[in-house]
Amino acid sequence: MAKAREKLKSFQSPRGTHDILPAEQALWEKVRQSIRQLSTFYGFERIDTPHFEDTDLFTLGVGRGTDIVSKQMYSFKTRGGDALTLRPEGTAPVARAYAEHGMVNWPQPVKLYYIGSFFRHESPQRGRYREFNQWGLELLGDGEAVADAQIINVFYMFLLEWGLRDGVVEVNSVGCPACRPAYRVQLTQYYRSKVRGLCRDCKERFRDNPLRLLDCAEEKCGIVKKSAPQLLDRLCEGCRSHFKLLLEFLEESGVPYALSPHLVRGLDYYSRSAFEIFLPAAPSAPAAPKTAEGGSASPAPEEAAARGEAPKKLAVVGGGRYDGLIELVGGRPTPAVGGAMGLERIGQLIRERAAAKVPEPSKPKVFLVQLGELAKRKSFRIMEDLRRAGITMAESLGRDSIRSQLKIADRVSAEYALIIGQKEALDGTLIVREMSSGIQETMPQDRLVETLRRKFKR
Repeated sequence: MAKAREKLKSFQSPRGTHDILPAEQALWEKVRQSIRQLSTFYGFERIDTPHFEDTDLFTLGVGRGTDIVSKQMYSFKTRGGDALTLRPEGTAPVARAYAEHGMVNWPQPVKLYYIGSFFRHESPQRGRYREFNQWGLELLGDGEAVADAQIINVFYMFLLEWGLRDGVVEVNSVGCPACRPAYRVQLTQYYRSKVRGLCRDCKERFRDNPLRLLDCAEEKCGIVKKSAPQLLDRLCEGCRSHFKLLLEFLEESGVPYALSPHLVRGLDYYSRSAFEIFLPAAPSAPAAPKTAEGGSASPAPEEAAARGEAPKKLAVVGGGRYDGLIELVGGRPTPAVGGAMGLERIGQLIRERAAAKVPEPSKPKVFLVQLGELAKRKSFRIMEDLRRAGITMAESLGRDSIRSQLKIADRVSAEYALIIGQKEALDGTLIVREMSSGIQETMPQDRLVETLRRKFKR
């Protein structure tokens, strides 16, 4: 008896990842093009850093007690014993590159942008994956508030360009080493009698990094957080002046903002300004006005998800100032500020809202139909002539049926079919068939490009 054939395993993309299919590529490319144009116009130059870095770059730079480092990093050891980590965020690698390549000696500030994939082992959410794409802006070597405002403004301009006009910047100051220690003491005192009612993670945060208690998305911790002391009331003169100027720049540029006194972001390297840009989860009224009463009452996506509710707003951009990071990773003391946008979430919002016309996948102008081995061989020269002329085309060289190839040409909406068989291959001719009318003509192959250009101008 023949041994039963083992059932072949069926594979799917790993949890928290996704395929970007051909039909989606047109939108992705247009988004990337918009990013490149905006970044370049505002003086940012492209940088690409490795997909993996020394693990210590993140444990030291981002912070051992952060969720990213303690729970979400994909870390591994090489056969040579090196401890490496797939990059979970883009700022620490850029800071490392700035220090390593002596960019402090370049004309300051150094303005860099990146587009790439990043990796975090977190619970997949709407528009958020374990492998995700980000656009990041980093402005290094400038400690003035105007640099913070420019970072925010460029991201906001991108949203406007795509018709996403109801974004609001939630902004806060997380202080500096001069004013933060006193606030940390006060925050600890406030939470001391409330620790027992906090979630397990916050009990650890209370011991290791009390400031991160303000970053918790758990509902019960959020209730306690509402009455917590605010750092904005305890800023030193330098931080207060910096924050005031930032708000003035935002007002002048017409960027809507809301003060969010408990916004600290989830990374240890932030100092002074911290911000997030939110969009409503569904189309809504115009953006909320500036207020000193704090951020929106709408729960963050993670908070809403924990309660089984649909989020009322979605964070699409986050960032802030990180004046101490470059020194921490081996460089000279250098002020810096940056931010990053999640592209999956933005792409999803664009598609759902039709906020801007979603580009259709490109369609070939012509379809090359061939019959016979000689015609196949001649097809390569014809395709190259079309490529050099900038005429988009499609083909199905593995097929030998003219009828089946014409069906494909119709399905891909080609305007013309170029037909070459044995006779045409020998004669140096081909047939140009207009797909809409069926009208066709025979012409020399060396006149093809000229003829097609004339037809496209009609």
